[in-house]
Amino acid sequence: MLNFKIIYKIIGTLLFIEAAMMTWCMGMSIYLHEDDSMAFIISVILTILGGIILKYWGRDSENSLGRREAYLLVTLTWIIFSLFGCLPFMISGYITDFTDAYFETISGFTTTGCSILDDVECLPHALLFWRTMTQWIGGLGIVFFTIAIIPSLVGGNVKVFSAEATGPIRTKMHPRLSTTAKWIWSIYFLLTIGCGTCYYFAGMGLFDSLNYAMTTTATGGFATHNANTGYFHNPLIDYTAIVFMFLSGTSFTLLYSTFLKGKFKLFFRNSEFRLYVCSVLIATFAIMLILMYDNDYQWFDALRVGLFQVISFITTTGILNDDPGQWHHITWVILSICMILGACSGSTSGGFKCIRTVMVFTILKNEIRRILHPRAVLPVKVNETSIPYSSQVTLLAFLTAYMLLCLFTYVAMVVMGVDSTNSITIAISCASNVGPTLGIDIGPAMSWGILPDSVKWLLSALMLMGRLEIFTVIVLFTRAFWKDN
Repeated sequence: MLNFKIIYKIIGTLLFIEAAMMTWCMGMSIYLHEDDSMAFIISVILTILGGIILKYWGRDSENSLGRREAYLLVTLTWIIFSLFGCLPFMISGYITDFTDAYFETISGFTTTGCSILDDVECLPHALLFWRTMTQWIGGLGIVFFTIAIIPSLVGGNVKVFSAEATGPIRTKMHPRLSTTAKWIWSIYFLLTIGCGTCYYFAGMGLFDSLNYAMTTTATGGFATHNANTGYFHNPLIDYTAIVFMFLSGTSFTLLYSTFLKGKFKLFFRNSEFRLYVCSVLIATFAIMLILMYDNDYQWFDALRVGLFQVISFITTTGILNDDPGQWHHITWVILSICMILGACSGSTSGGFKCIRTVMVFTILKNEIRRILHPRAVLPVKVNETSIPYSSQVTLLAFLTAYMLLCLFTYVAMVVMGVDSTNSITIAISCASNVGPTLGIDIGPAMSWGILPDSVKWLLSALMLMGRLEIFTVIVLFTRAFWKDN
């Protein structure tokens, strides 16, 4: 039987952490004398009450967390966090519809970055910062954040890590997972501080630099201006975003080994990183040529804008310094491939991940060689590590599930009245946690508010499944999950 009490206990404690996050925003609102102060006060009180109730339900729980409890815990945490996280938007009156408020919040926590807001500049500073904070916490994972700060809270935390981590290979820096979590969060924090400092000296104000730094390193994409980074018209800011989006899309384990342990050769030996770099260079070169000859861009502008959007899409950040919806349709295909591919596993980015693409190419190469040498033993190796057959099956199952989910969402949206071009790009965008789309009515720089409510709930589920890499959520709907044996 599932141990629900330990789940209630952990989620109750997590709600106290969410209330503490809201308290920062409440303090900001009170300090600035803005009209969302009462909304945050009420939200903090309701969130604390929710935590107290769940902690009460989970009293005297056994401190054991099995694999089934871990999957249920992770999924429920993201759902409930988003439920309480949407309260400031609704109570303040800036988003009056529950569907829109929940959509905006889960888009933040999953770092998808799609928004129903037509005018983000009308929001008070505290609400803008709350949107940003949802993405920053969701960047590495809500429960993973808890492992870093309260390792004793999550018993059996290796199972929780497996349920929430991204990528097919779980690499640990240290034997103790809590130590690994602290190192990864330290790198994440340093990237955020470095990005914010660079933004500030490049010309952003303090508030903007902090917000953009948090959403850039989270590869989320929420902005404080309607025109995103295009608001600043500053090439130095664009190149700062390019550097930190690229680093945030790199495996944090690789960054740790390279910069903190001095193993710089790993950067060039890592096959996933090489594919990541090659994909960026090829896509940027192709878009640069198209912009120069089709849109009359100067080469330096074409390079900057093309590189920016390629890295923004491949890292699933989704911030914009131009409107790709106005470009040639061939660039839409290139950017769509980028957002499906994704960056590196173990980063804050979404998508299929480069490591899986490397594995697929290796399997294909082996199958071609097997035709010529039927009796040959051809192991699948990635970075000199043999990938077991079970992981290869899981890879192909994940690819199949990803394609079927996108296809189902596409068909469902068409049935609900959304046009075909928008439907397919929206489905890919949400499944990969990118944010912007490349459709006609809902372009990269447009609001998602015009979508029907039924579509928003469907996409909310798709964003969650994309962030938790599908199987963590799908397994909850199987009969075997709920059987005692």
